[in-house]
Amino acid sequence: MSIKSIIAPVRGDGKGESVLGLALAIGRKFNSHIDVLHVHAKPEDMIPFGVPVPRMFRQTIVEAAGNIAHQEEERLRAIFDDYCARHSAELMPADVSDCPPDRLTISWREEAGKQVSVIRDLGILADLIVVARPDEGADLGVNSLMCALFDVRKLTAVAPPQVSESTGSRIAIAWNGSGEAARAVSWALPLLVQAEAVTMLMAPDDNNPAKTDEGLRRYLCLHGIQPESRTFKIGRRDIGGPLLEAAQESGADMLVMGAFGAEKRRELVLGGVTQHVIENAELPLIMAH
Repeated sequence: MSIKSIIAPVRGDGKGESVLGLALAIGRKFNSHIDVLHVHAKPEDMIPFGVPVPRMFRQTIVEAAGNIAHQEEERLRAIFDDYCARHSAELMPADVSDCPPDRLTISWREEAGKQVSVIRDLGILADLIVVARPDEGADLGVNSLMCALFDVRKLTAVAPPQVSESTGSRIAIAWNGSGEAARAVSWALPLLVQAEAVTMLMAPDDNNPAKTDEGLRRYLCLHGIQPESRTFKIGRRDIGGPLLEAAQESGADMLVMGAFGAEKRRELVLGGVTQHVIENAELPLIMAH
């Protein structure tokens, strides 16, 4: 069991280094191949929808959009090349399939279209998708995260602004007995097996025996993991805050948890606890739905 294929979408929002940092920190543990993905809009998609545009102006808009996309690609590619050189990451062409299995490799992929569509197409055959922590205020990154979790349904890592190269040495698990939490633990086993310490975090609930740690402890022990256990108190409504505090007190540098969604106005949105943790966590999150 391993993590060999990682997809890391980046854009010109200043969060690329944190995404690359987390992808490299995880990828080095498994000699993975990382596809760094930059998606730009198709020039023809820049034509205003439903607005009559003369053919001459249409061509001008398409050419200008294409030039802007090319310049942005060159700028981000230069940043990427510099980052890889500084972190001794071995570059490979994006179309090479026989990557060496005994060392980490990384490729730059430039695609045209909508980012969520490209993530959906490429992510179905990835072991892990790494995304930046969404910026709700600027409405950036939310769709990429939602696509990875709910559309592609792959193990997803959310990168905070700062990522340590040693991240993943001490992992906490947010356990509530749910199918989402169990799936996150199962899919994250490669990371948990390699961790120096694993801590199960639970809010006690006498009315729901599934939330106890006995079943999870047995499951982890069967995979050679000897976990610690820690309970934390919660308020009437606030769970995310105490959970993050408990993770910090345990010394964790990574948190594994299930991602919960809620139907609202026919759109899938993140549940309250999931949303709070994503917005406030200062450590990488490993999530599954």
